Amino acid sequence: MSKSGYHSYDSFSGKVGIAFLLSSLLPYLLVIYLFVTEEIAVNEIFFLFSLLILLSMLSGFFIIRKSSRQLANLAAKTHFLLESEKSELVIEENADKEVTDIAGCFNRLMGQLTDANREMREQSVQLLTYAKDLSISHKKAKQEERLRMRMSRYVGKNLVERLLDQNEGELFENERREVTVLFADIRSFTAIAETMAAEELVVMLNDFYDRMVGIVFKYNGVLDKFVGDQVVAVFGLLGDKEDQSSDAVEAALEMQQATEELMKQRAGEGKKTFSIGIGINTGDAVVGNIGSRNRMDYTVIGDCVNVASRLQKIAKGGEIVIGAKTNEKSKRKFPISKSKNLNLRNKSEPVQCFFIAR
Repeated sequence: MSKSGYHSYDSFSGKVGIAFLLSSLLPYLLVIYLFVTEEIAVNEIFFLFSLLILLSMLSGFFIIRKSSRQLANLAAKTHFLLESEKSELVIEENADKEVTDIAGCFNRLMGQLTDANREMREQSVQLLTYAKDLSISHKKAKQEERLRMRMSRYVGKNLVERLLDQNEGELFENERREVTVLFADIRSFTAIAETMAAEELVVMLNDFYDRMVGIVFKYNGVLDKFVGDQVVAVFGLLGDKEDQSSDAVEAALEMQQATEELMKQRAGEGKKTFSIGIGINTGDAVVGNIGSRNRMDYTVIGDCVNVASRLQKIAKGGEIVIGAKTNEKSKRKFPISKSKNLNLRNKSEPVQCFFIAR
């Protein structure tokens, strides 16, 4: 509202002016009435009295006008503050007490609003920071979940959580290292499969794999792959790497026992049974993610892997055959039933192997 608007008839100063005008007419109307009725004479006293009334009225008018102007200025400055960046209302030093009180209250209110606005800005900055941190945490959580799902294909859940907690990325590093490889294969699988319905065969394999993988994870092994009826596991990537050979043999013994228990259950149900042969070998291998751009597998390749596969092939149902290095490096000595020197393809010298007594 413009300053001139405070002098209109509906403003405080306008109403005061109208009231003052009406009240000032009363003495003159009284004088005119007395003069008309000839009850008062026009003389020196009359003029002095009239002059005194006029001076009193003018004095009152200027006093009221000053106060109304202060109110108008106060209202105008208030509107100005709302449209500017200032936060303090400045008034005249000799302003009326009421105007001073109003300005003081207004300034305190503006101060409180300024403080509240500052706090809101600070809280907004904090909220933006929290939102950014939350976004980063959410992104990190999604990455960890993807990594958890990826790792769960190879290791047990307890090891997955331990690796994530310790922030160990060693499982997926590409490197050459010493490992112990285990091959477990179902004997006469082709003949068994030909006599079973596809659905029944799948159920049997899933039940078998579930037990074997659980044992591999129990002994800190990493699941490398399933190849038909064959389970391939690697030890020495996690847990006690110095005792990887013992872990592999312990796992093989428990795998044979678990298979025998499963076969007793299947025999009792009148279902087909089978046995497994296991080969284990220790040596250097290349470990890492191998494959194409669209499909990669974490696996091991090398001569020790090929030897482990050959040892598995000579193991009969229920037997465990280990390489010389596996037997040598095992801290827990296992009873040996016999040993052999095998002539393997692409090997210039015979390979010594040992049969674990059960």
